[in-house]
Amino acid sequence: MTISKSKRIPELEFIALMAFLMSNVALCIDTILPALPEIGRSLQVTNDNSLQLVIILVFMGLGAGELLFGTLSDSFGRKRIVFIGVGVFAAASGLIIWAPSLEILLAGRVLQGIGLSAARSVSIAIIRDTYKGDRMARAMSFIMTIFILVPMIAPLLGQMIMEAYHWQAIFYFQLIFIGVIIVWFWLRQHETLPVGKRIPFTKYLFINGLKEYFQYKKAVIYTFTSGLIQGAFIAYLGSSQQIFQMQYGMVKEFPYIFGGLAIAVGVSSLLNGSMVLKYGMLKLIKLSLFISMVASMSYLLLFFNDGNPTLVVLIVFLAVQFLTMGFTFGNLSALAMEPIGHIAGIGAALFSFMSMSVGVAVAISVGMFIQDTVVPLFIGFFLSSVIAIILIRSATQ
Repeated sequence: MTISKSKRIPELEFIALMAFLMSNVALCIDTILPALPEIGRSLQVTNDNSLQLVIILVFMGLGAGELLFGTLSDSFGRKRIVFIGVGVFAAASGLIIWAPSLEILLAGRVLQGIGLSAARSVSIAIIRDTYKGDRMARAMSFIMTIFILVPMIAPLLGQMIMEAYHWQAIFYFQLIFIGVIIVWFWLRQHETLPVGKRIPFTKYLFINGLKEYFQYKKAVIYTFTSGLIQGAFIAYLGSSQQIFQMQYGMVKEFPYIFGGLAIAVGVSSLLNGSMVLKYGMLKLIKLSLFISMVASMSYLLLFFNDGNPTLVVLIVFLAVQFLTMGFTFGNLSALAMEPIGHIAGIGAALFSFMSMSVGVAVAISVGMFIQDTVVPLFIGFFLSSVIAIILIRSATQ
């Protein structure tokens, strides 16, 4: 640990604060899902698939921003960078609220992602400053358990706000939420990177960090593996409104279905926090990837040429996929960060940028084929899990 116990806030509060700080990403994405059709009508969008970009481009901004903010946090400290990121997010939200076209709104969504990237990447660096190894994985699992509460309620919250006011009001709410969290962060969270341990800022800072990062083969492999799993999940996020509201006609029920499925990730994240110290990260990752591969392959064998199954059957298969993700997200980030704790800021930035770049590429590749059937989504789950298994084996040989 890098900070004295006297300066640290209680562990339970620390976990809650990091979870809510990171949850602004989920809130930014999931509250908008029920509003996508209204946004499309308001901005005269004719291609429904293009509305997926309202979700996916946030992740593009996250990846690019984390590369910048995570690197700078190694030189200027963690807290200052979070404040700058929140300022960027606020400006981007204003751009979206007054956007006259889809193109301007999408630009604002990229900027929102860039702003939120500071909180996301610096949170990971703060956690790595404070914990390491299985203890970091345990903390990340409990953080993810709280974090997942946001996707459970965000779509319903977004729908309620939109029905009471208009879709722009959702972005006003996002600003209020992040404002409350940043005040909490400012008052309670201490700086975890002392001045004496900061890396002097030079034009070679990023290049040196990149060279250092790629010296650790396992860190790179776990990063790309995380990107594959994230990509399949991002593809689901981007297409979930199309799938449930358009393919299944579940317009009013969509927020409840989405929130219910989010419980699966929360349950598995909670179980991972309890099991990781006993079984270790790698065993849990390997098992979860195998289950994901078998489940997605089973779906494809059963429904590849038969159209969509009943809603209940689809929900069961998706729930299995999401149960496996709780055993991969936190563990893969902990494994990737383990050997690079001495450059935690740059390391977190590179991890987030590379994994997010892979994830966005996978999500766009899968999402463009989702029209009248869910099959492309399960092809994405299957291929991602198979390639991830191969990568994990290469890392552990």
